[in-house]
Amino acid sequence: MVLTTVAYAQSGGVISGKIKEKLNNTSLPGATVRLNVGNRYTISDQNGNYEFLNVPAGTYEIEVRYMGYQPQKQLATLVVGQNVSKNFSLEDRSTAMDEVVVMGDHLRGQARALNQQKNKANISNIISADQVGRFPDANIGDALKRVPGITMQNDQGEARNIIVRGLSPELNSVTLNGDRIPSAEGDNRNVQMDLIPSDMISSIEVNKTLTPDMDADAIGGSVNLITRASPNGQRISATLAGGYNPIHTTPIYTGAFVYGNRFADNKFGMVISGSYNNNHMGSESVEGKWEQDDFGNAYLSKQDVRRYDVQRARRSIAGAFDYKIDNNHSLFANIMYNWRDDWENRYSRTTEVELADDDRGVDGGFILSSISREDKAGANEARGDGRRIETQRVQNYSLGGTHILGSSLDMDWTVSYSKASEKKPHERYINYMNYEWDDESGDAPIPVQLVQTGSKWPVDYRFIAPDPNSSVLDELTENQDYTDEGEFGAKLNLRVPLSVIEGQKGRLRFGGRLRLKDKKRANAFQEFSPLTDAYKTLGSIQTVNWTGDFVPGNEYAPGLFASRQFIGGLNLQDPSQFEREDKPDEYLTANYKAKERILAGYLRWDQDLSTKLSMIAGVRMENTHINYTGNVVENEEELSGVRTVENSYTNFLPNLSFRYAPQEDFILRAAITTALARPNYYALAPYVSSVADGDDSQISAGNPDLKATYSWNFDLMAEKYFKSVGIISGGLYYKKLSNFIYKYSDRNYTTEDFANDFPGTSNIIPAGENWLFVQDRNGDKVDVYGFEIAIQRQLDFLPGKFLKGFGVYANYTYTKSKAKGISDEDGNERQDVTLPKTAPHMLNGSLSWENTTFSARVSANYTAAYIDEFGPDSFSDAYYDSQFFLDANASYRFTKYMRVFIEANNLTNQALRYYQGYSNQPMQREFYKPRYNLGIKFDM
Repeated sequence: MVLTTVAYAQSGGVISGKIKEKLNNTSLPGATVRLNVGNRYTISDQNGNYEFLNVPAGTYEIEVRYMGYQPQKQLATLVVGQNVSKNFSLEDRSTAMDEVVVMGDHLRGQARALNQQKNKANISNIISADQVGRFPDANIGDALKRVPGITMQNDQGEARNIIVRGLSPELNSVTLNGDRIPSAEGDNRNVQMDLIPSDMISSIEVNKTLTPDMDADAIGGSVNLITRASPNGQRISATLAGGYNPIHTTPIYTGAFVYGNRFADNKFGMVISGSYNNNHMGSESVEGKWEQDDFGNAYLSKQDVRRYDVQRARRSIAGAFDYKIDNNHSLFANIMYNWRDDWENRYSRTTEVELADDDRGVDGGFILSSISREDKAGANEARGDGRRIETQRVQNYSLGGTHILGSSLDMDWTVSYSKASEKKPHERYINYMNYEWDDESGDAPIPVQLVQTGSKWPVDYRFIAPDPNSSVLDELTENQDYTDEGEFGAKLNLRVPLSVIEGQKGRLRFGGRLRLKDKKRANAFQEFSPLTDAYKTLGSIQTVNWTGDFVPGNEYAPGLFASRQFIGGLNLQDPSQFEREDKPDEYLTANYKAKERILAGYLRWDQDLSTKLSMIAGVRMENTHINYTGNVVENEEELSGVRTVENSYTNFLPNLSFRYAPQEDFILRAAITTALARPNYYALAPYVSSVADGDDSQISAGNPDLKATYSWNFDLMAEKYFKSVGIISGGLYYKKLSNFIYKYSDRNYTTEDFANDFPGTSNIIPAGENWLFVQDRNGDKVDVYGFEIAIQRQLDFLPGKFLKGFGVYANYTYTKSKAKGISDEDGNERQDVTLPKTAPHMLNGSLSWENTTFSARVSANYTAAYIDEFGPDSFSDAYYDSQFFLDANASYRFTKYMRVFIEANNLTNQALRYYQGYSNQPMQREFYKPRYNLGIKFDM
């Protein structure tokens, strides 16, 4: 059939061109382009380009339709072997006499996003750059939390880790222009979404179902970040803004620029963009750990009061270049470099208590076990200035081309290289112990009174506090951490016309993909002992005193600590001042090397069954080969050997989906797809570590035999689009996961068990003792199901020009999960447990008003509580508590090219809160306060 089609095509030709907007000369992706013969149509790509292959010679009428714009037609006469180019410039509907809706900048962005979403083959959500600008979101993570079915986990008040349809970051993927972004984190494959500024992205695709030509490692979904492409003419844009963080009364600085143009008779195009954000931020928190007495009564055994001073500087630069050789061949190149510095000081006062009488439990009262005051800081060198500096860099380089080979075959190819790294040089910790008691010391224990403090914290400690100035130096350490991951990728895609139904469109796509990954973590850790008594007590050094206004409550203010200037100025490498000791227990098991080779191939067949019903059928094959090296460590300190393990497995991933459009603006979608999620790097690393500590002796180990989690996915979606640029949609989904990964623990682990699990490895635990064994393992299965509904519409049906300026954006997602095959530390299977990080309720809503010069928006985001991590039993499970954010922004255009804007985030002062087992047992409550930004934007 393919050969017949290709041979027939030699008597035909190609029609191609570009779809643009007349007013701004910008490309229009997702446009529907039709020929007036048969059911022949195509969709414009991200750059507005379209093409028809295998068109018989003749004269045709070409029609272009785009939501929010007036349709347009042109005639094209085609001769054999020719590629006829027809370009279109569309006018928006606001220029028509019968329309009253004004197409402002943000509504134009919404139109581009919805046209792409409407014509995508899979279930997806699209966000354009203009839409991102409608919300006060400085980074990609904050922008994504507005999408139906997505919630984010925060770090220092910024959205970082993405959860799609209740599935954890490990089960999702993040790509840049279709290439997987490597992870700068040492343990996992997560991409930190707060690393990339939102103004560096042209659009964001959230793919909730996959097609066979897409990478399969995305059970929850795949987020594709698309950078700017070369414009159709000159583009100049600049942003300058300043802001304020009230929590520590610190500033925010932001700047961005874009320049693009076309040269050489429009054959060569380029765009260069850059972004800079410097945010002085921080947080204040109280953390806790809960235990049970012998009667099952819970009590707070540890309380940690923390203050963070943080400064984050993001720098990003990107370039896109393309060269059109002729109508059949073009080349492109993309680069992006992101560099983030994170300076941090952390001041932590930790109080621990224990039962005064074990036989009476909590009724016998409590005594003080210890008080410590720990600083996290950095050296004055390496740009640290007494602050711990963490540098993350993510870079991507790609080169590719698109080619029409004859009149019935097109091809595209890409080669790319990406690298992510994280470096923490000279990270220092100093700890002063104010009090440490044990029953053999001979000192009298200090009684502790627990006092009720209200709803925020169920209990608080009240005790007779010793003089902080008399705190004695307990520990002084410095670590050097480094992680990097590199990936080389290459892909080839080909497409030929192939239809088994006369008069209906059909095409066959096939291709291959190669990914070579290389990751390593190389940490080091040393402890230093002063050779004099100059630093013996807290009272003998330079200090800071954090008292007074403390967001969790002034009664929690952490008090006296060593200053960062003092810590940063210590010359730890001077042997006349300090004795240095290497601490292998802190890094030997953490360090590893990993190599992965992923080889994939696919077949995808698109077939229109009628003018209203279309189908995609196909299969993808992915072979994964791993080679990992880890350390075998005895009693945390002694390197007993090195383990290197190789493994290989192949996954077949079938795919079937349907799209039914009974009306042009009403679409029904159904999909049966498969996907996978590879285990985290460190979970696969073949390390083994033992810690001999009496009843608390423990063995931890990686598991290179972990299988990739595999998922069958079933989706239904209905979408109704409005001519006034809007959508109402609703859908159901069900996912059946096998071999999901969880933290396994066994308290009855023996020497015999070790010999069976690690053959050929020297025995590092003595016989006759039971140990606690901890390892990531595959569970049995998980069922995840839910639904989502969304509406996005300009309220153009309301009377009067003012009311027509209002718009609504709202979505709700419900997710339920049930996991089987999870055992507690005694080997008993736990019942009625959910998949970690599965948020049951997610809700977004916003109300906006816009005209040609002014826009304003109020936005809300809610996520219900969910289990974050399993403990050895239900009492120890960690939960991520519910969150409600309220944001607002407004902008005013005072000339054709300039506007001012103001933004406010987290107006509810939403805290990050974890709890242990039950909601009234808080583990963490961290506050950030609101933040504000004011700026000016120039765009020509």
